[in-house]
Amino acid sequence: MPNATWQGSALLREPVADTLRRPLRQYVLKVHSRCDLACDHCYMYEHVDQTWRDRPPVMAPGTVRRAAERIAEHAVARRLGQVTVVLHGGEPLLLGVDTLRAVLSSLRDIVGDVCDLDLGMQSNGVRLTERYADLLLEFRVGVGISLDGARTDNDRHRRFRSGATSHPQTLRALRLLREPRYRPVYAGILCTIDLANDPIRVYEALLAEEPPTIDFLLPHATWDRPPPGHGAPVPAYAAWLSAVHDRWAGDGRPVPIRLFDSIRSLQLGGPSFTEAVGPDAGGLVVVETDGAWEQPDSMKTTRHGAGATGMTVFTHSADEVAGHPAMRRRAAGLAALGPVCQACPVVRQCGGGLVAHRYRAATGFANPSVYCADLKGLVTSMNEHPYAPQHEDLDDLPQDVFDQVAAGYGDARAIAVLRESQFTINRVLVSEIGHKLTGDPEFGAALAVLGRLESAAPAEFLEVLGHPFVRPWVVTCLDPADGRVPEWDRAAALAAAVAIRAGTPVELVVRLRDGRLHLPTLGTFTPPGDVGAVVVTAAAQGFLVRWDGGAAEVADLAADSPGWQPTRSIATHGFRITLEDDDPYRDCHVIPAVPRLSPAEFAGWSVTLTAALDSLDRDAPAQVAGLRAGLRAITPLAVDPGGSLGSATSRHAFGGIGVAYTPDPEALAELIVHEFQHSKLGAVLDVIELVPAAADDLVPVGWRDEDRPIELALQGTYAHLGVADLWRHRAERRPDDEVAAAAYRKYRDWTTEAIAHLRTGDRLTANGTRFVGRLAETMTTWP
Repeated sequence: MPNATWQGSALLREPVADTLRRPLRQYVLKVHSRCDLACDHCYMYEHVDQTWRDRPPVMAPGTVRRAAERIAEHAVARRLGQVTVVLHGGEPLLLGVDTLRAVLSSLRDIVGDVCDLDLGMQSNGVRLTERYADLLLEFRVGVGISLDGARTDNDRHRRFRSGATSHPQTLRALRLLREPRYRPVYAGILCTIDLANDPIRVYEALLAEEPPTIDFLLPHATWDRPPPGHGAPVPAYAAWLSAVHDRWAGDGRPVPIRLFDSIRSLQLGGPSFTEAVGPDAGGLVVVETDGAWEQPDSMKTTRHGAGATGMTVFTHSADEVAGHPAMRRRAAGLAALGPVCQACPVVRQCGGGLVAHRYRAATGFANPSVYCADLKGLVTSMNEHPYAPQHEDLDDLPQDVFDQVAAGYGDARAIAVLRESQFTINRVLVSEIGHKLTGDPEFGAALAVLGRLESAAPAEFLEVLGHPFVRPWVVTCLDPADGRVPEWDRAAALAAAVAIRAGTPVELVVRLRDGRLHLPTLGTFTPPGDVGAVVVTAAAQGFLVRWDGGAAEVADLAADSPGWQPTRSIATHGFRITLEDDDPYRDCHVIPAVPRLSPAEFAGWSVTLTAALDSLDRDAPAQVAGLRAGLRAITPLAVDPGGSLGSATSRHAFGGIGVAYTPDPEALAELIVHEFQHSKLGAVLDVIELVPAAADDLVPVGWRDEDRPIELALQGTYAHLGVADLWRHRAERRPDDEVAAAAYRKYRDWTTEAIAHLRTGDRLTANGTRFVGRLAETMTTWP
């Protein structure tokens, strides 16, 4: 057969089975359904759906707890490493500080106990005070503020019921969020477009508030109620957005704009960061104040009751909601679009737009978006004008991400960008295997399934292909070392794992290695006897496996069953970390990996790791958000008989580190910081040259008796800066602890001296000089 590639349009156009049941990863909780503003463009109150009138104004505590339990059970059943919960309304700040604290506590205690919980809130900001901001900071809640531009622009719609402006109060909230103390909870600005507002004036007003990100929203509309300016000879919204885009690009893209970043990402084969463009993943659901499960809020603009599912958190699980016909249609992505959209050259970027914007009473949703011409115009314009690099040789990382990581840290977004770049490398390398094996029918079949799943189940595809130990397998295939035989057919196991995670009915032949079927991120199945290959069939909740003379069903992926050993994770403190003692490619460190942990050993790891993560919250406050975003797996390594602490990182396994067990949680926390620093720097070095390729100089370092090659010296410097920062906080927290003070001084001095050596001569590239310069700037702020 011809070589299959993931970009092959024939593969990606194949329809998705109508039994698709995608996991739900994003939840909008309507904790308060009333508002202190009377915005005349609000879909909640001003559009055709008026079901809010029959619902309680506030979500009761029992409803919050039941919603949290439903989210948690779904995360466990579908093995989700992270879910997002956004508090919404109405206006969630109408809850009051005490009630809001109770809501956040329930969510953190119940959902945060089983997976990484990304908590957010959308607010008009009018009631935001220091008390609220302190609460949001305590519970790590990112708050987005709605603002439509300068006062004249904002006053067109966002006013109090009396008609008075809300602009000064919103600016006061934004000033508060810009303060260094509260900056971590400042999530961004949401702006609804009005054609009457000058686009550059709006852009400049939003930029002046120094937001971490900007969301531009098209006003909700349908074919029955078209938006202002609809049908103009030149698509009006495309022109408005293009004016902003061109100015923003000319400014060097000073802030992420989610719509533009998504269109560019989709062009390059990546994901969308907004539901406004790209294939609808069907992974978002709303919980109303009475506990009703509903489709996304945009449906309120179509007809009365359009978002209803007939299900509540008291009567139906999240998985049952995911199986609702309307949710399955959303999960079908491009396959659910009509023939006009299917034939469009930019459909993979616009994705048909929001489902609600396709609505017409006579034909339902089987139409292009009412914004079709605008979306096509914007996408086409952006595709024809690629971005110029922001800095010499720095076009592979956003400038702010480079600078954050170079300072020794990196927030959740920065580490997510590194993770995305590593995923892209994995994806390209697997394609390289495809080129190498052109004509191999089994590999071609597995690659074809991966091609379909990349489009149909992008989140699950990313979860598996971004697993730390995928690239060690790929590297072994492309460049075998130590006599290891390339395991080309592991691609079928990857495809099976994605399909099982997504609940997509797929059947694959998978060859066993050493009699075991390892499904990356899920676990290992061992059939009885001498079996060479099995047929794996993904099902809604698990999978079936057949072989000559036998068959088995794994219905609960998280539980041990005959022949099945699940991959085990520890979820606590906002982390979900796999203790990877099963993956055959985890043994990629200089220290050997141990066999699968016994239940008692796993329990010991759980206790110590939980305490270590608690230590990180206290002693690595600037590191912990990045660790939550990037650390995915810890491989237990063999313990040194002499008692020395052991840890290691593989350059090919971003997000995974190896650690030998220690019962000391503070020592384990130190090892985690040290190794994740290596992981971050390795990801940067994969895309940006910091050290000249021909460099052969040696650098003296305090932590070694012998001088080190430049790149290894840079790696050690970066790792020791992270450790020095950890001990700095411990010494500040324990002023009488001379051990902590001495450890801080030792690591600080090692790092400072190594930076000075690295900055001499021409040991680094221009970007390397900039990187080490940022490290030096960080050190100057420490005592």
